[in-house]
Amino acid sequence: MIRLPRLARAASALITPLTPEDFLALFNPVFSARQLRGVVTRVERETENSATIYFRPGPGWHAHRAGQWARIGVELDGVRHWRSYSLSAAAGQDPAITVTDAGAVSNVLVRNTRPGNVLFLAPPQGDFVLPEHPRALLMLTAGSGITPVMSMIRTLVPRRPDADVVLLHSDRTPEVSLFREELNELADQFPNLRVTHWFTEERGRLDFTAGTFDGLCPDWRSRAAYACGPEGFLDDAELFWAAESALPRTDPEPGHADPGSLTIERFSTSLAGGAGHDGGLVTFETSDREIEADGETPLLDVGEDAGILMPSGCRMGICHSCLLPLRAGQVRDLRTGEVHGDPGQLIQTCVSAAAGPVNLDH
Repeated sequence: MIRLPRLARAASALITPLTPEDFLALFNPVFSARQLRGVVTRVERETENSATIYFRPGPGWHAHRAGQWARIGVELDGVRHWRSYSLSAAAGQDPAITVTDAGAVSNVLVRNTRPGNVLFLAPPQGDFVLPEHPRALLMLTAGSGITPVMSMIRTLVPRRPDADVVLLHSDRTPEVSLFREELNELADQFPNLRVTHWFTEERGRLDFTAGTFDGLCPDWRSRAAYACGPEGFLDDAELFWAAESALPRTDPEPGHADPGSLTIERFSTSLAGGAGHDGGLVTFETSDREIEADGETPLLDVGEDAGILMPSGCRMGICHSCLLPLRAGQVRDLRTGEVHGDPGQLIQTCVSAAAGPVNLDH
């Protein structure tokens, strides 16, 4: 009887330079013992500049929760690039990402992706998810910030008769508003979903005031709020909720109680560029790669653009999933401008740029 390791070695010898895993991948494109992959099953155009890409993941993927995101890798000119995208499909269904053409990777995904293409994947993650217990919800979204909330609505509204969801979505025009027709159909079909579209070209920017919310959703204070969208939109929401929570309450009416919780999902954070003399040669020692970097590009992007699989999470300096040990050199914190670095210090690569030559243990 031939033991499995000997059989694998024999197979390797017969199909060199392919490994047995490579040979299996010829028959099943999502099979890989080294890198999680998914095969595109369907592409649906959402607007002129956006598309939803459905894919079937290979072994190693775990089912996503509504509201989570995943890192997606594509190869451009022989270099693998990674970006994070919210999953827009309902929990329990095959995953999908909805992408707007706003960058090199997104452009390829929106314009060139076809069924049968293979995507590189990392498992779903993120804490912007539905509450564990039933709650009346207020969803505040703008632009592509609707994407993770759409996963929540698709998961909750058709399946839970006790769901109570109010969505206020802001976008420039109806033509660029993602999922507009589907949301209107869901609201017509399910009385537990109320949808308000706010188009800024017609009405101007959404005004975060108590008067505005009293008119749009009279019981907004009693609802758990979720917000996702551009930085300015989220800053306004955060400041408004903080100010309302700080107000003294003397009115005993339930509708005038302190506002409920506000959960925010940010896609990016404000980063400041470095001085002109910053930047330098970045050495990824374990990967044996050297890349010239400027003083404005986060080290996370420097590594990913060179095809290095980098640890990452929120990509805005909050979750600390991107930490790497610094071997030598100094970095600039792109949020504050502070230059720092000691050998052995853990560096947040998503918010740090090279301030001279840098060696990282990766």
